[in-house]
Amino acid sequence: MDPPPKSWSIHTRAEIIAKYQIMERVGSGAYSDVYRARRLSDNLIVALKEVHDYQSAFREIEALQILQNSPNIVVLHEYFWREDEDAVLVLEFLRTDLATVIREAKKEGGGGLSTGEIKRWMIQILCGVDACHRNMILHRDLKPSNLLISDDGVLKLADFGQARILMESGIVAADDNPQLYEHDILNQEGSLQPLVGFPPTVCQEGYGIQEQGTVNKDEYFRILDELKTKSSADDIDKETNIHDGNTSCLATCTTSDIEDDPLRSSFAYEAEDARDIGHGSLTSCVGTRWFRAPELLYGSSDYGLEIDLWSLGCIFSELFTLQPLFPGTADIDQLSRIINVLGNLNEEAWPGCSQLPDYRIISFNKVENPIGIEACLPNRSPDEISLVKKLVCYDPVRRATAMELLQDKYFNELPFPVPASELRVPLTKNGQDEDSSGGWRDYNEMGSDSDFEDFGPVNVTTTNTGFSIQFP
Repeated sequence: MDPPPKSWSIHTRAEIIAKYQIMERVGSGAYSDVYRARRLSDNLIVALKEVHDYQSAFREIEALQILQNSPNIVVLHEYFWREDEDAVLVLEFLRTDLATVIREAKKEGGGGLSTGEIKRWMIQILCGVDACHRNMILHRDLKPSNLLISDDGVLKLADFGQARILMESGIVAADDNPQLYEHDILNQEGSLQPLVGFPPTVCQEGYGIQEQGTVNKDEYFRILDELKTKSSADDIDKETNIHDGNTSCLATCTTSDIEDDPLRSSFAYEAEDARDIGHGSLTSCVGTRWFRAPELLYGSSDYGLEIDLWSLGCIFSELFTLQPLFPGTADIDQLSRIINVLGNLNEEAWPGCSQLPDYRIISFNKVENPIGIEACLPNRSPDEISLVKKLVCYDPVRRATAMELLQDKYFNELPFPVPASELRVPLTKNGQDEDSSGGWRDYNEMGSDSDFEDFGPVNVTTTNTGFSIQFP
């Protein structure tokens, strides 16, 4: 007798099948299964995301509840969770994502995405990230396949299973007269929950961004530091480090097709030992490699919102070129690619970098002539290159915040952002059938991910604190 499918429980839970007709499974991974379903009360098509990992489910629910009125965050309609059962999140069904937009633009040729399209995608991404960061929510896995898109062109951040909230619940008292962060991406009224610590901005369609209030970067990070120091000492970060690989779209209910990518294994989450690194601490084993900030690659567990900003820079670069900026095949290769572009990592480039946990363990030969971001963005304007450079830089403090970028002149100059309704939205993700060979299942079974295989001889020397590895 064949064992029952691992998601059998969703079909037998009376409270779910009383409200939803489960239609088919549309995504699956190590820690989640996703089904397309119909809500019986009004025939609305939704996604049922059954999360098998307690910590991931808790984080996603908590983050989505805080962000529930954010127009550029996926909607959590409700959830089901009881003792001895997996959490089931009822999410809006979004059939495609930014990774598909990029892939389709690449297939079409003709110069890729128009500048007006790129600007509208960027504005929506920035509004979503700004909403997260204003609420001190660190996403930790921003990438094109986690940026979902509705049929009418609205982009929404999804997959908050790795998110962390950098403050205690209830630290900031409710304002009797809160200013709301308003967003009108499709000329529809909408507001977020009162946002913590920062003045509001407005994201508007048409000719760019209008500003209601600003805050300088020193003040921004002062508030962040205050809230981080107040983080609950009881919040033990037990990471789930074997991620769902190419089912990062589990909130979208679709799977990505990266079969034509020669480095497709780079999309997969690396399998590493889960560990409890202490009260209130973070782990460096988060995010997808191509979009992972250098502080994570060097083992830092003392980081903040800035790691999302690095990921943003990588995403923006990919919108410009339709190619990943740093498609590393392993963590060492990832660092090598970054250093070849940005130059040698030292105290001059990044004050304090020598304190990173693995800084003295891993070193590279000196790069005499780094190619620079400019070479990675051929035929792009100085303003576009500048935008990426504001995010893809070593020193986290120097990375521009989402709030700052929303005020960048780039979005207020010709060609203006196109209306969201005019964006080219693929009808669906062109993913392979989930049971076919070469499909998404392969990304959870990558085989060896040794960082040393591609580098030939390496120099290993003993030091006072252990050892050092130098790569050519």
